[in-house]
Amino acid sequence: MTTSPPSAATDSSAQRRAVTPGTVIAALLVPLTTFGGVATSLRTEDIESAWAERQQEACRHMPFPTTGYVAAWAGLMLGVTAVVVCVLLSKRIPRRCGIRLGETWPGLIAYVGVWFNVLTIPIELIQLYAVYSVAGSGIVLGDCG
Repeated sequence: MTTSPPSAATDSSAQRRAVTPGTVIAALLVPLTTFGGVATSLRTEDIESAWAERQQEACRHMPFPTTGYVAAWAGLMLGVTAVVVCVLLSKRIPRRCGIRLGETWPGLIAYVGVWFNVLTIPIELIQLYAVYSVAGSGIVLGDCG
């Protein structure tokens, strides 16, 4: 006598699991880290302007603030982190839930959020280059007298 496996075990929809709160949090981190990366990278402009003004007021050259380097590198790392989290989610959601990344609302948020990094990572790289080029070149102090 042959027994067939229960129909629930063979039904693919029955094997789907719900998206966990950890997956939702990871998916929401993608747009947040994307935005944070851009905001942090653009903060280097304010740091550079304040540094130039302090030098002109003091009428002497000063070292470039470490916060400028930290902000530039942090912006880039946040952008790369968003991409890595989205790639990990694209591997985890199909394996765990049996559906593609874009078929869940957290996955869709992560997927849409990561595409902004196509624009933001080049901006973050430009900001990183700008920090090192400005820091190495110094500024013209003007009339100090």
